[in-house]
Amino acid sequence: MKTYKKEEVWTISFAHLCHDIFSSFLAPILPLLIERLGISLSMASFLDIARKIPSLFNPLLGLMAERRDVKYFVIITPAITAISMCLLGVTSSYFVAIFLLFIAGISATLFHIPSPTMIKIASGEQTGKGMSYFMVGGESARTIGPLIVTGAISLWGFEGIYKLLPIGIFSSLFLYYKLKNFQVKEFSAKKVEIKNISTKEILKELSSFFIILGGYLLLNAGTKSAITLYLPVYLTKHNFSIYEAGISLSVLQFFGIVGTFFSGRFSDKIGRKNMLFISALGTTLGVLLFIYFNKIALFPILAFLGFFLFAPGPVMLATVQDTNSSKPTFVNSLYMGINFGISSVVVFLVGYLSDIYGLDRAYLISALFTFLSMFVILLLPINKKA
Repeated sequence: MKTYKKEEVWTISFAHLCHDIFSSFLAPILPLLIERLGISLSMASFLDIARKIPSLFNPLLGLMAERRDVKYFVIITPAITAISMCLLGVTSSYFVAIFLLFIAGISATLFHIPSPTMIKIASGEQTGKGMSYFMVGGESARTIGPLIVTGAISLWGFEGIYKLLPIGIFSSLFLYYKLKNFQVKEFSAKKVEIKNISTKEILKELSSFFIILGGYLLLNAGTKSAITLYLPVYLTKHNFSIYEAGISLSVLQFFGIVGTFFSGRFSDKIGRKNMLFISALGTTLGVLLFIYFNKIALFPILAFLGFFLFAPGPVMLATVQDTNSSKPTFVNSLYMGINFGISSVVVFLVGYLSDIYGLDRAYLISALFTFLSMFVILLLPINKKA
């Protein structure tokens, strides 16, 4: 049995935290960007789309990563993302904001392609457990990030968030010290010795898997995009302050940490399908509670919703790694490309529907699609148990 390397799992999960702290800045500052740039929700959705466009090149970057020591992508990207996101505070141009978010998107893509493979290497036979810690790092970032950026705004104003830059730079220096000896190429070489098949054969072998997976992601993307990106906008339009909206986002993300921590572990025990089914049902109920009772019990509802909304993350990553391909980074890049590509389209549709019908109705439609995803889960060719 392959050894579970706790220190390496924690270090890569910490890298996820460092990187995604800065990626999480967009949602809490979006109301300020909308006001400063004078844009609609549809135009605002393109800011998030610009960040996700590089995901279209995920398979190409995944193949490139198979031939290089991918740990350096994980090391350098927190600094690049920090620079791009922090400079949003000083721009007054819509197109400059799109450019900065596009650079942040390239950085995020280069981070998220190899990091799950590194977690798989470090996790041994406990992939679900490792992915849970990895996703806890990301969800922790999306809890801490809104608090950090709203705190910085209260101290230095929106323009002063560039002062957070050193956090990202020092994070990359620390990660270089901790990960410089991490072995990835050796693992890939051993996998190829076991089963040496071409990229074309991998695509043919996994085509039905990714088609069904894409259907599941399509039905779920609307809810996650609507809640995570537009929550601060929704709350400020309902007479909450920007700081209250930031705290609400952090509550959602904090309980997302709890959900991701347990979901990967549970999926090792009860099966991937069962865990995905439970999370879809809980998310649907959580969105309905949020729409109709947010003024009565906002934080408890967001806690409930956050737990189930983010639970599929480590389960899906573990499922992709369960395919045991000879090119794990490439296969993960396919998943990330499909995931981010679908979410890019859906986030625009949510913004468009919100401009026409309002966010409440957009949330209702997204909840319906999440409910329908439970039927697609039954088609997934997985039932992994430890």
